[in-house]
Amino acid sequence: MFSAIARVFRTPDLRNKVLFTLGIIAIYRLGVYIPAPGVDYGAVQQCLALGNTTGGLYQFVNLFSGGALLQVSIFAMGIMPYITASIIVQLLRVVIPRFEELHQEGQAGQSKLTQYTRYLTIALGLLQATTLVSLARSGSLFSGCPYPIVPNDDLIHVLLMIITLTAGTSLIMWLGEIITERGVGNGMSILIFVSIASGFPASMGAIATTQGWGVFSLVILIGLIILGLVVFVEQSQRRVPVQYAKRMIGRRTVGGTSTYIPIKVNMAGVIPVIFASSMLALPSTLVQFNMRPDGTLPDWATWIQTHLTSTSPLYMTVYVLLTLFFTYFYVSITFNPDEVSDNMKKYGGFIPGIRAGRPTAEYLQYVLSRITFSGAIYLAFVALIPLVAFVMIGANQNFPFGGTSILIMVGVGLETVKQINAQMQQRHYEGLLR
Repeated sequence: MFSAIARVFRTPDLRNKVLFTLGIIAIYRLGVYIPAPGVDYGAVQQCLALGNTTGGLYQFVNLFSGGALLQVSIFAMGIMPYITASIIVQLLRVVIPRFEELHQEGQAGQSKLTQYTRYLTIALGLLQATTLVSLARSGSLFSGCPYPIVPNDDLIHVLLMIITLTAGTSLIMWLGEIITERGVGNGMSILIFVSIASGFPASMGAIATTQGWGVFSLVILIGLIILGLVVFVEQSQRRVPVQYAKRMIGRRTVGGTSTYIPIKVNMAGVIPVIFASSMLALPSTLVQFNMRPDGTLPDWATWIQTHLTSTSPLYMTVYVLLTLFFTYFYVSITFNPDEVSDNMKKYGGFIPGIRAGRPTAEYLQYVLSRITFSGAIYLAFVALIPLVAFVMIGANQNFPFGGTSILIMVGVGLETVKQINAQMQQRHYEGLLR
């Protein structure tokens, strides 16, 4: 491992890219602890010390912001508005034909879709910033905390906070893009990785403090097993063989090659888990907005608090069902067997033993549906790990070895290693890992 790192830093161009990426990460982490204007930083720290932080959707967003949300810092929104905007633009390809046309136009169309994603990110950042400022002013962000975190809640200070939080989202989006252009690549994913990994030591330290070193060692052992399982499944794929017929173009013979279509077991990635978590976090968020002045709740809100908590069997069952549903839904959008079949037929490709055209599309759909079932079960299993750990050892809901955290960290880690390896192979015969 150390020899691989040494080879990276012996390559001047790659060394500059790695150092540039580390510098951007340092700026990003610094912004997490810079309070937004109008926020009493001392009061925020006292409220955090009480431990009465809000759950639901904002606990989920806090995970992706690296703890910046509950610090009420200039980067409080984190990268979540960009993630949401990217998913929305991708899903709109099914609804809006113009978006699908842009997707098929190549680089020019992709640039246009990226621009739409940026505009939508700003709009979502403005909406989420307004909601966060409202929660901070009302005291709902830290329920039961007697200290006012926004002492001056006049119109000027509120507008300044909203503008600053939205600008922070724009700055994070720009930081991610320059990592992609001038760093090691995959900028947005690296920032998400850093945000989640920053909470890893605190989560493990809390387990060691509250449960003892015996439980801590057991968690580490189980975590390594889960990590190996996730890496194995993320790298697994079903290779559908494709043969291209020989064709004469002028005096040249082209085609006659064999290749394959790689269908990953987990083609949907972490998106279904994010969708399912967000959907189940919305009821808890609605409960917070419907709390009466005397601290009581309506009957429906009481039922939600009783039956839709992360430790209830109903919550886990719905979580699994939503994960299965969103896995099939997302895969059906991102992989179109009819389109793949048409492209193969256009260039003279066929699957051995399967006729071109409609039979090929049906065969790809047959394979895809069965591979997706395995991927959906795998995602549901990984997503349940933090909930089971919360019940068994009282761990934090953002338990590091499971759910969105482990999926994102492994996925981004593997992709970053592949990119560094490809850049090293351009300059040397051997890559990052021998």
